[in-house]
Formats: sequence, structure tokens, C-alpha cells
Amino acid sequence: MAKTRDEQFWGGMRWIGFAATFLFMVFPIFWMILTSFKVARDAYSTKIFFAPTLNNFISIFQDPYNFGPLLLNSLIVSFATVSVAIPAATCAAYAFSRYQFQGKNALMVAVLSSQFVPPVVVVLPFFILFKNLHLLDTRLALVILNLSFVLPFAVWMIKGFIDALPDDIESAAVVDGCNRYQVLRHITLPLIMPGVVTSAVFGFIQSWNEFLFALILTNHKAVTLTVGLMGLQTDKGILWEHMAAASMLIMIPIFVISLSIREYFIEGLTMGAVK
Repeated sequence: MAKTRDEQFWGGMRWIGFAATFLFMVFPIFWMILTSFKVARDAYSTKIFFAPTLNNFISIFQDPYNFGPLLLNSLIVSFATVSVAIPAATCAAYAFSRYQFQGKNALMVAVLSSQFVPPVVVVLPFFILFKNLHLLDTRLALVILNLSFVLPFAVWMIKGFIDALPDDIESAAVVDGCNRYQVLRHITLPLIMPGVVTSAVFGFIQSWNEFLFALILTNHKAVTLTVGLMGLQTDKGILWEHMAAASMLIMIPIFVISLSIREYFIEGLTMGAVK
């Protein structure tokens, strides 16, 4: 059946829209990748074909930038945050979903409300607290602050996945002799694993990209990659070729993790949508 002119027109418009959206999303990343392999004189040009170099990646790991310790700090803080947040969030989400107790609704609202608090509001009180506790410029301080935002998000996200599971599955396991811990570990957790993995990925990304807390609370020992980018703004201006290489360094772990768990990630995004 031949398409009408209107159908052809709107079909063409859809493809133009898709192409424009794709270009808008991908082109900045493409240009950043190109710039990371350019020498300084080419970084300010619009050349697409040039002689690539790896000197930018080598330079950011040498003096005066020393991105090696910054990379280690970011990895430790992000993995520590996720390692604490996901088990705690899973237990809390299971309790909110399956148990009835006094003050449950108030606690759920409190957990949700914490997501609406801008980080800039709490950074000063935490700065004073950590100063008194001698925790400034430590990885522990960054982990605690990241948990204050990652944990509530993970609780609500995982709770949606648990709510989507029929109660009959767990009831059958209880009849067979399982206690609540065994039900959570052997029945519920495997079924909601896509949601748990998705929550872990979002928590890792949030911790990995966090800038404000690290900027205010660290100055030497616990500086992360996002704060280290500021060191590439010198008296000569912004070193765009080094900035692009450092940005690639920040982007690669997120890209690798997302690709390695893409099946869990896609399933987890849709698992808790309906009950």
C-alpha cells in the first residue's frame, strides 16, 4: 500500500528529528575524543584529520597534574559508596515493601524528601562537622556524604522492584521452611537483581561524577578526578587537549560498566514500572 504525501512527510520529519537528536548527543563526545588525541596547536582548530598523539594521556599522569592518585581516590570512594549503599538499601526497601510498622509512611516520606535537598544546602554543616571530627580531606568523608544521597535513591528504586513481585512467591518459600532472611537472599534478591544492578550503576555514576562535596571537603589527600579537572586551568588558559584526555579518563569507566551490564540495566529500568 503506497504511502500518502502526509505520511511520507511526517516519516521524513521523524528521521530528521532522530538524526538531529543523535547528532546533538554524540557530536560533543566525538569532538572530545578527537581533541584528546590532538597536539596543542590542533586543539583550537576544526581539523578532523590530523596526526594523533598519546602525549596528552601521558602528561596528565605526570607532574604537575598527577591524575594517578585522583583516579584511585575516585575509584575507592565510588566503589565504597556502592558497596555500603546497595546492601543497606536492599534491606530497607524489603522492610518498607513487606512489613507494616508504626511510622512507616513518615519514614518513607523522609527518605524521599532527602532527594529534594540541594547538596549546596548541606555541604556547609557537613564541613563544620567533619572539621570537628578531623575527617576533612579524607575518603571516608566523601563516602559518608555520597551515601546521604545515593542510599535514599537506591531505597526507593529497589522498593519499586520488590513491590512488583507477587507475595505468593515468598509465601510459598515460607511454607517450605524458609525464614525471612533466606527468602530475601534466595528468592527475592535473585528476582530483583536487575533492579539492584541498575541502582548500583546509578549510585556509582552519581558518586563518580560528584564535584561539589569533593571540591569543598578535599584539598590534597582525597581529591577526585572531577576536582582535578580544575587544575588544567592554568595561567596560560585552559589546556583543552589535556582537559579532553582527562574527560575521557572520567568517561571510560562509566562506559565500560554500562556496556558490561547493559542487559541487567535495560531490564532493571522497566522492571519496576508496573505491578
